[in-house]
Amino acid sequence: MKNILALGNQEVGIEDGELVSYQVDGHEFIHQKGSPGWGSSDTEMFPVIGPVNEANFKVKTPKGYAIQDQHGLLRQVAYTLTGISDNDATYTKHYKANTPVANSKYPKKSPEPRLMWPYSFTFKKYFCLNEQGLEIGFTISGEHGMPYMLGYHPAFKLHTKNPMILAGNRKIGLPQILAVGSRALEISNCDTVVLKDKGQLRIRTEGFGHFMCWTEVDQMVCIEPITFYPYATEQVNLHKGFLSVQDKRTFRVYVDVSL
Repeated sequence: MKNILALGNQEVGIEDGELVSYQVDGHEFIHQKGSPGWGSSDTEMFPVIGPVNEANFKVKTPKGYAIQDQHGLLRQVAYTLTGISDNDATYTKHYKANTPVANSKYPKKSPEPRLMWPYSFTFKKYFCLNEQGLEIGFTISGEHGMPYMLGYHPAFKLHTKNPMILAGNRKIGLPQILAVGSRALEISNCDTVVLKDKGQLRIRTEGFGHFMCWTEVDQMVCIEPITFYPYATEQVNLHKGFLSVQDKRTFRVYVDVSL
């Protein structure tokens, strides 16, 4: 079911917790499913970020090894709509420790039919339209000491041939991102980036600390806030990038646009 949020000249479309549209004055900023590049428009990377194939799909935790696939198991769990109004909506996922979850990548892209995580957690995602733009938040609660990484993976539609990403003093063109390939281009120690395309899109974050950028086509680009860049270590040492649940914590992404 598609939920629509609206405020002034802004409109947001959400399907089962996935941001499928963000329009300002009719201009679409989100990559559309079915267009070249990626079969989704946004997703979350949790409780791990990055591939784990070189570690036999096992991630070390204080409770032993967990079977994970690329970017974790959260995306394999369905959202439930838990609140909605004209300009905001909240979606929730619950996971019980050690529950097997079917892996949609199996068998074509992964040898692992089921994934599991040895901790229970609740993951909430909210969207809120305000006068400045779109706010997207993620609230994580779970067992005390649960390790995790978090990444948000939105894809933005490109309308011009030479888009530019500005991050501090860096100017990053699409060829630089394409050249890095599947590893994704790292932007470390950064909480704000600007995408200059047809119009300008500014992404500010709270809690993440870093970004990475990925695309394999010139019609879209993923600008992904992350807590850890997964290629900073070998896959067998991915646990070195974990944060730890101490209490409920919210991470925020603010998308401000101008045309």
